[in-house]
Amino acid sequence: MDEMKLSEDRLAVLRKIEEYERQGRFDEDVEDDPEAPELLPEKVDYLCKKLSSKISRKIANFIGDRYFLDLIKKDVLVIDGVTGEEHLSALQNGAIVTCNHFSAFDNYIVFHCIRKALPKKYLYKIIREGNYTNFPGLYGFLFRHCNTLPLSRNRRTMINFMSAVNTLLKQGESILIYPEQGMWWNYKKPRPFKVGGFKMAYRAGVPVLPTFITMTDDERLDGSGYPIQRHTLHIMPPIYPDPSLGEKRGAEKMMEEAYACCKAKYEEVYGIPLVYTTEKEEE
Repeated sequence: MDEMKLSEDRLAVLRKIEEYERQGRFDEDVEDDPEAPELLPEKVDYLCKKLSSKISRKIANFIGDRYFLDLIKKDVLVIDGVTGEEHLSALQNGAIVTCNHFSAFDNYIVFHCIRKALPKKYLYKIIREGNYTNFPGLYGFLFRHCNTLPLSRNRRTMINFMSAVNTLLKQGESILIYPEQGMWWNYKKPRPFKVGGFKMAYRAGVPVLPTFITMTDDERLDGSGYPIQRHTLHIMPPIYPDPSLGEKRGAEKMMEEAYACCKAKYEEVYGIPLVYTTEKEEE
């Protein structure tokens, strides 16, 4: 690809992705985001108990749905298909859904493809603190009210977060997590997972439903000069907690199995082995 056609900010991100992969810094953000204000407990209503929160959620979901469906209709957000829909029955009593994180829109791709199988109507999304506290305008409103569960560096907020996640899962809700953590723009490989979301699933006694989005280049270019991506969502078999193992090992086992599913799907679809450029430290 001719680098001169790409916007400078996307070039900088792609170079940082190359650098971070080489250094093995897979869970770190590559976007040049500003410092985020700390999210305090009184600033977030995780379980949407307040009437104002319920009203805002309804409005945000309506606006968000219209916005993304319009992008799909205009062929800006392209979803080519879904595989593994037979595994969606795992959502009937609540689940943790995992997905690779490469775009601000990937959460809607997942929701759009699985929404008919969600008995509780909504798909909750765990998001980073800065997405909740930093954004003004329409995007900020959607980040705060479209069934989002923001993380925080504040300990008291995180206690509320963990309690809310456990409550929602036991109520039969499904929650989307990004076990890779930071978003790597248009990065096609699955990255190593973090165990936190799998502990949530194990603690609540619900399955993990691994999904993996693969991409192909469209002939058209986006606003940055990069090919528009065409997406296919792959839904893998659910992974159930083994109560005999205990939380630590049980969550690790679920994480390992979910990553193995995504690795196998990557190699199957792209037809190449999963290899990272990470440079091993000399012993």
